[in-house]
Amino acid sequence: MRLENANASDVLDRILSAYGFTMQKDLSEKLGIAKSNVASWLQRGQVPGNVIVQCALDTGADVNWLVTGEFENSNLKIRDARLKGKALYDQILASGGKAVLRRMLDAYGFSTQKELSDLLGISTATISTWVRRDFFPGDVVVACALDTGVSLEWLATGKGTASLDHHTSADITDSIVIDKKMLLAGKLEGGMSCSIDKSFLPQNVNLEKLCYVQSGKNGWLVEMGESEISNGVWLLDIDGVLDVYSVSRRPGNKLRISGHDSEFDCATHEVQAKGLIIMTSKIEI
Repeated sequence: MRLENANASDVLDRILSAYGFTMQKDLSEKLGIAKSNVASWLQRGQVPGNVIVQCALDTGADVNWLVTGEFENSNLKIRDARLKGKALYDQILASGGKAVLRRMLDAYGFSTQKELSDLLGISTATISTWVRRDFFPGDVVVACALDTGVSLEWLATGKGTASLDHHTSADITDSIVIDKKMLLAGKLEGGMSCSIDKSFLPQNVNLEKLCYVQSGKNGWLVEMGESEISNGVWLLDIDGVLDVYSVSRRPGNKLRISGHDSEFDCATHEVQAKGLIIMTSKIEI
């Protein structure tokens, strides 16, 4: 993409994100220019190339990402020591609102908030509230990282590596690509995939059987193919319809099944287990 064809508002958002700023005033003070100069870039529809270059030099942000929002060659270098504890928590909270929304849109390759709302099943009004209140939507950020394979550190803070380099041994060791399916009207659909950091996973999980299943605001990591039902949360087939239920065993090969504000008992042969839920995520709105 040529610089003159780039969307000035999006480029400015990424520059603010790279610096960790939330206001144009912060950027103008950093660059030593009048705030009106920054506003004029939007009026002209183009951010000066020297500003983009200076941002790349100052922050380590990839120029291609700053201009296009694409991650193919993105490589944001860590210039400072990694934050921990309260300092990291404060950095995450300070990265909310418009900045984290900009990174999520780029991660998905979306240009509008409506595309994100349609994908996640949440209203555009909720997304606008994140921006207005400078809110950090943690559950949505985690879901985005699982969906896209973008670095959770970068997505949450704007620091570190924007895209995972799948050619390095470290990434091969620390992350895996698993199937992703949508649970729609009692059926599993879609042949997508997503990347997940193995540090999230419990020990002794069969990685080859893992699948990320999403339904509306809910998501589950499922160990597919597990059929011997025990106490826990399961993906069950009941009369040909799939859904997620909490299960507890009872004497006499009986099961107590609960979910969706209902509870019932049945025999083990009356339901079919499709997979064991090992992790649950929920998008709060």
